[in-house]
This record gives sequence, C-alpha cells and structure tokens, in this order.
Amino acid sequence: MMNLVVRYLLPAAALGMLIFGYAHILRSQTMVEKTEPAVKPALSPYKQTLSAAGLVEASTENIHVAAAMPGVVTEVFVTAADVGQWVKKGTPLFKVDDRHLEAQWKQQMANVAWMEQQLKKLEAMPRQEELPPARAKEKAAASHYRMMKDQAERALSLVKSGATSKEEAIQREQLMETAYHQWLQAQAELALLEAGTWDKDLEVSRAALVLAQAQVQQTQTERERAVVRAPIDGHLLKVNVRPGEYVGAQPGQTLIVLGDTTKLHVRVDVDEHDIPRFKPQRPAHAVLRGFDRRQVSLSFVRIEPFVTPKKSLTGDNTERVDTRVMQVIYAVDATDVPLFVGQQVDVFIDLAADLSSSAK
Repeated sequence: MMNLVVRYLLPAAALGMLIFGYAHILRSQTMVEKTEPAVKPALSPYKQTLSAAGLVEASTENIHVAAAMPGVVTEVFVTAADVGQWVKKGTPLFKVDDRHLEAQWKQQMANVAWMEQQLKKLEAMPRQEELPPARAKEKAAASHYRMMKDQAERALSLVKSGATSKEEAIQREQLMETAYHQWLQAQAELALLEAGTWDKDLEVSRAALVLAQAQVQQTQTERERAVVRAPIDGHLLKVNVRPGEYVGAQPGQTLIVLGDTTKLHVRVDVDEHDIPRFKPQRPAHAVLRGFDRRQVSLSFVRIEPFVTPKKSLTGDNTERVDTRVMQVIYAVDATDVPLFVGQQVDVFIDLAADLSSSAK
C-alpha cells in the first residue's frame, strides 16, 4: 500500500500543483496590447546625418526692447492686441515718467533765455543814455581843475608879496592836484564807457551761454530717452508692459520683443562632439514637431564661432549639463509653412551630399 502511494499518488499530486501554479501565473499576468506612438519620431531623409535641435527666430534675431532709464511707465502706445503688427523704426512703444526732467528742462530754458539777454546787453554797450552824463562829468571835472589851478597860482603870487601865508598857498596847490586827478578819473571813466564791453567779458558770457544750452540739450536727450522707440522695422512679437509698472530695475527684464519675421531663421545647436563632423553649405532640413511631420528646407547663413553652454536640454539621464554647443544659423526657404518664433524643430544636415553636383 505504501509503495502504491509513493509510486502513483505523490507524482500525481506534484503534477497537479505544477498545473495549478502555471494556471495561476497565466491568470495573474495582464496582456498589454502593442500600440503605436501618438507622434512618430522624426526620421532623417539622408544616409549620413548630423542631427541637432533648432529654435525658430526672426531674421534680425529676437530683440528684447528695454527701457533706457528706470521709472514708472505712464503711457503704453502698443498693447497686446497689437502683437504681430508691423512697426516702423522710431515708432513710440511706451513712455517712462519724465516729469522731473520736464521741470528741469523748463528751468534750464529760462536760464538760457537769461544768458542770451545778458549777452545782448553786453554786446549793446555802451548805453547811449549813459554817455551824456559821463561827458558832462568830465567837463565839470576839467572846469573844477582849471579853477583850482587859477587859485593856486594866485596864492603863490600873493605869497611872494606877503599878502597870504605859505600854508594857504600849499593847501591851494594840494586842492589843485586833487582836482587834476579827479579830472583824469572822469576822463578814464568816459573812455571806458565809450569803449564798450571788454572782449574777454563777451567771451565769458558766450561760453556761459553755450554751457547753458548744452545742459538744455542734455536734459532734452534724457526726456527723449524716456520714450522707448522701436530700434528697427519689424513685427511686435510680445508686449509685456503696462501703465503703472516700474521698469528698468530688474536685469534681463523682457518688456517688448521685436523682430523682422518676413524671413525666419533657425538657430541650430550643434553639440561640441559633432563640431568636427559639421560641414557648412550642406543641404539641411527642419522637421516640425507635433502631428505635422512636414520637412522644411533650410539654407546656410553663418556660423557663430563662440561655443556656448547648452541651454535646451533633452531630459535624457545620460546628458551632461556641462555640454557646450556651436550655434549655426539657417534661413527658412519656405514661406507657406506655419512656423512661429520660439518654436522648436528637429534639424538634419546631410553630410554625404556632393556640393558640386548639387550646385549643378
């Protein structure tokens, strides 16, 4: 009986347990259906390819317009509704509070007017109304001198005859000498008045006027800097400024983005490990990300030889943050492709293309 159990029942029980375990495993596993990716990865159209990431930008590059001076924004001449519109160079964009500059400008303008009048006064010298009194004063001094001279001569003759004292004669001579010098002073004052303003005084007055005018021009320049204008002809890409906001204090503050989008460029980041493989003037295509995998033909424009740290990371765990890239600029040949500034594209550069045959 024992041999029957060992020989038949134990193997049958083991086989049953094996079948039960296998069935349990099959029931506990979830079958995952194989699905296609929502967006197919971009594929290179070339046999030998250099792949890179690109960023769409304006042909003039994206110009971040900032305020030339800090202050509170009082007026905004373009709004978010104007984004995409074409603006001419010099078009006012927004204005910073410049009331203190306006008050300073008015004060300096009044100072210039005062300086101009002072210069005109000096240039008009001598004043014709002042000449007759000065001449009369000179004649009166001459008459007084002649009278004192006559009295001194009489006193001297009387001293010889003993009719007057020597002391009185000396006093008469001193009065004559005083009258003579008063006459000379009146003559000098008349000559100075008739000569007009000294040339050096005119030069000093003219220099002061030039200085005052320069101060007015400086303040006027500061007032003009308070109005931020478009530096180039281009499209408004972004407006991020409103009345009442304080601008000019934060570094890198983006207020208005401007650029010419009639011709788009793609800024391509070529990894530093791929720089030796890169060849300019080779055919290149950009592939739009998203459901539209349309290819856009690119034309080489230039290389920016300064290798910079990589800013756009892919998120791959094997990617190093100290990677550096060389930026290459390509022009977008197509004009009917829905590209927008700031859009990322995948760029493929043909390394095996024959430039001589392609040129033909």
